Amino acid sequence: MAERTQTQIFGNAEDQYATREDFRKILDEDLDRLYQLSFLLTADQQKAERCFVASIKDCADENHVFTEWARPWTIRIVVENAIRDLSPRPTRSNSSSLPSLRTQESTGPTGYFDADRLIGLPDFDRFVFVLRVLEGYPENESALLLGSLRSQVREACTRALKRLARID
Repeated sequence: MAERTQTQIFGNAEDQYATREDFRKILDEDLDRLYQLSFLLTADQQKAERCFVASIKDCADENHVFTEWARPWTIRIVVENAIRDLSPRPTRSNSSSLPSLRTQESTGPTGYFDADRLIGLPDFDRFVFVLRVLEGYPENESALLLGSLRSQVREACTRALKRLARID
Protein backbone atom coordinates (compact mmCIF):
# COMPACT_ATOMS: atom_id res chain seq x y z
CA MET A 1 0.00 0.00 0.00
CA ALA A 2 1.43 3.34 -0.99
CA GLU A 3 2.07 5.82 1.77
CA ARG A 4 -0.12 8.88 1.62
CA THR A 5 1.13 12.33 2.47
CA GLN A 6 -0.27 14.39 5.31
CA THR A 7 -1.90 16.71 2.76
CA GLN A 8 -3.69 13.77 1.13
CA ILE A 9 -5.01 12.58 4.49
CA PHE A 10 -5.87 15.87 6.16
CA GLY A 11 -6.17 18.17 3.17
CA ASN A 12 -4.48 21.46 2.69
CA ALA A 13 -4.52 23.53 5.91
CA GLU A 14 -5.64 26.56 3.92
CA ASP A 15 -8.68 24.65 2.63
CA GLN A 16 -9.75 23.68 6.15
CA TYR A 17 -10.13 27.19 7.55
CA ALA A 18 -12.95 29.60 6.86
CA THR A 19 -12.01 32.62 4.78
CA ARG A 20 -13.34 36.16 4.88
CA GLU A 21 -15.47 35.17 1.89
CA ASP A 22 -16.95 32.27 3.90
CA PHE A 23 -17.84 34.64 6.73
CA ARG A 24 -19.22 37.23 4.30
CA LYS A 25 -21.50 34.57 2.84
CA ILE A 26 -22.67 33.46 6.29
CA LEU A 27 -23.35 37.06 7.32
CA ASP A 28 -25.27 37.68 4.08
CA GLU A 29 -27.36 34.54 4.51
CA ASP A 30 -27.95 34.88 8.27
CA LEU A 31 -28.05 38.66 8.66
CA ASP A 32 -31.62 38.82 10.00
CA ARG A 33 -31.21 35.83 12.29
CA LEU A 34 -27.94 37.13 13.76
CA TYR A 35 -29.34 40.61 14.37
CA GLN A 36 -32.49 39.13 15.93
CA LEU A 37 -30.31 37.02 18.22
CA SER A 38 -28.36 40.12 19.18
CA PHE A 39 -31.58 42.03 19.88
CA LEU A 40 -33.19 39.26 21.93
CA LEU A 41 -30.05 38.94 24.05
CA THR A 42 -29.51 42.65 24.65
CA ALA A 43 -33.19 43.75 24.65
CA ASP A 44 -32.11 47.14 23.35
CA GLN A 45 -31.78 48.35 19.78
CA GLN A 46 -28.59 50.37 20.29
CA LYS A 47 -26.88 47.61 22.26
CA ALA A 48 -27.99 45.05 19.67
CA GLU A 49 -26.50 47.14 16.86
CA ARG A 50 -23.26 47.61 18.79
CA CYS A 51 -23.06 43.88 19.53
CA PHE A 52 -23.86 42.97 15.94
CA VAL A 53 -21.26 45.34 14.45
CA ALA A 54 -18.62 44.05 16.88
CA SER A 55 -19.51 40.50 15.84
CA ILE A 56 -19.10 41.33 12.16
CA LYS A 57 -15.68 42.81 12.90
CA ASP A 58 -14.69 39.74 14.91
CA CYS A 59 -15.72 37.49 12.01
CA ALA A 60 -13.73 39.58 9.53
CA ASP A 61 -10.65 39.34 11.76
CA GLU A 62 -10.86 35.59 12.39
CA ASN A 63 -8.87 33.18 10.30
CA HIS A 64 -8.48 30.10 12.48
CA VAL A 65 -11.94 28.57 12.39
CA PHE A 66 -12.59 25.36 10.52
CA THR A 67 -14.90 25.94 7.56
CA GLU A 68 -17.55 23.54 8.85
CA TRP A 69 -17.61 25.36 12.20
CA ALA A 70 -17.86 28.87 10.78
CA ARG A 71 -21.65 29.24 11.07
CA PRO A 72 -21.96 28.06 14.71
CA TRP A 73 -18.85 30.08 15.54
CA THR A 74 -20.49 33.21 14.10
CA ILE A 75 -23.54 32.66 16.31
CA ARG A 76 -21.31 32.13 19.32
CA ILE A 77 -19.46 35.39 18.61
CA VAL A 78 -22.80 37.27 18.77
CA VAL A 79 -23.58 35.53 22.07
CA GLU A 80 -20.15 36.29 23.53
CA ASN A 81 -20.31 39.96 22.48
CA ALA A 82 -23.74 40.33 24.09
CA ILE A 83 -22.50 38.67 27.28
CA ARG A 84 -19.43 40.93 27.30
CA ASP A 85 -21.64 44.01 26.87
CA LEU A 86 -24.30 43.20 29.48
CA SER A 87 -22.51 40.85 31.92
CA PRO A 88 -25.77 39.13 32.93
CA ARG A 89 -25.60 37.65 36.42
CA PRO A 90 -28.22 35.91 38.56
CA THR A 91 -27.80 38.54 41.31
CA ARG A 92 -28.65 41.30 38.83
CA SER A 93 -31.92 39.69 37.76
CA ASN A 94 -33.83 42.98 37.76
CA SER A 95 -31.30 44.91 35.67
CA SER A 96 -33.19 44.72 32.40
CA SER A 97 -35.30 47.64 31.32
CA LEU A 98 -37.96 47.48 28.69
CA PRO A 99 -36.77 48.74 25.33
CA SER A 100 -38.13 51.81 23.62
CA LEU A 101 -39.40 49.68 20.73
CA ARG A 102 -42.47 48.52 22.63
CA THR A 103 -44.91 50.21 20.29
CA GLN A 104 -45.47 47.00 18.36
CA GLU A 105 -47.88 44.34 19.55
CA SER A 106 -45.17 41.68 19.34
CA THR A 107 -41.67 41.69 17.92
CA GLY A 108 -41.38 37.94 17.53
CA PRO A 109 -42.90 35.27 15.34
CA THR A 110 -46.62 34.82 15.92
CA GLY A 111 -47.60 31.69 17.79
CA TYR A 112 -44.28 30.86 19.44
CA PHE A 113 -43.90 33.22 22.39
CA ASP A 114 -44.47 36.87 23.17
CA ALA A 115 -41.15 38.51 22.31
CA ASP A 116 -42.09 41.59 24.33
CA ARG A 117 -42.37 39.42 27.43
CA LEU A 118 -38.99 37.85 26.59
CA ILE A 119 -37.41 41.26 26.21
CA GLY A 120 -38.90 42.26 29.56
CA LEU A 121 -37.26 39.37 31.41
CA PRO A 122 -34.34 40.09 33.73
CA ASP A 123 -31.05 39.95 31.82
CA PHE A 124 -29.83 36.61 33.18
CA ASP A 125 -33.17 34.86 32.68
CA ARG A 126 -33.44 36.23 29.14
CA PHE A 127 -29.92 35.11 28.24
CA VAL A 128 -30.58 31.64 29.64
CA PHE A 129 -33.86 31.32 27.74
CA VAL A 130 -32.31 32.42 24.46
CA LEU A 131 -29.27 30.17 24.87
CA ARG A 132 -31.09 27.08 26.15
CA VAL A 133 -34.45 27.21 24.38
CA LEU A 134 -33.96 29.23 21.20
CA GLU A 135 -30.33 28.32 20.43
CA GLY A 136 -30.28 24.84 21.96
CA TYR A 137 -27.11 25.26 24.02
CA PRO A 138 -26.65 22.54 26.65
CA GLU A 139 -27.09 23.55 30.29
CA ASN A 140 -23.41 23.14 31.13
CA GLU A 141 -22.25 25.21 28.13
CA SER A 142 -24.76 27.95 28.98
CA ALA A 143 -23.48 28.03 32.55
CA LEU A 144 -19.89 28.20 31.33
CA LEU A 145 -20.61 31.06 28.92
CA LEU A 146 -22.50 32.99 31.60
CA GLY A 147 -19.97 32.30 34.35
CA SER A 148 -22.62 30.74 36.56
CA LEU A 149 -23.63 27.43 38.09
CA ARG A 150 -25.72 24.88 36.24
CA SER A 151 -28.34 25.12 39.00
CA GLN A 152 -28.60 28.89 38.40
CA VAL A 153 -29.11 28.27 34.69
CA ARG A 154 -31.76 25.64 35.42
CA GLU A 155 -33.61 27.96 37.84
CA ALA A 156 -33.43 30.91 35.41
CA CYS A 157 -34.77 28.78 32.57
CA THR A 158 -37.70 27.65 34.73
CA ARG A 159 -38.45 31.25 35.76
CA ALA A 160 -38.29 32.43 32.15
CA LEU A 161 -40.57 29.65 30.91
CA LYS A 162 -43.09 30.39 33.66
CA ARG A 163 -43.12 34.11 32.92
CA LEU A 164 -43.39 33.57 29.18
CA ALA A 165 -46.21 31.07 29.72
CA ARG A 166 -47.79 33.53 32.22
CA ILE A 167 -47.51 31.08 35.11
CA ASP A 168 -46.18 33.48 37.74
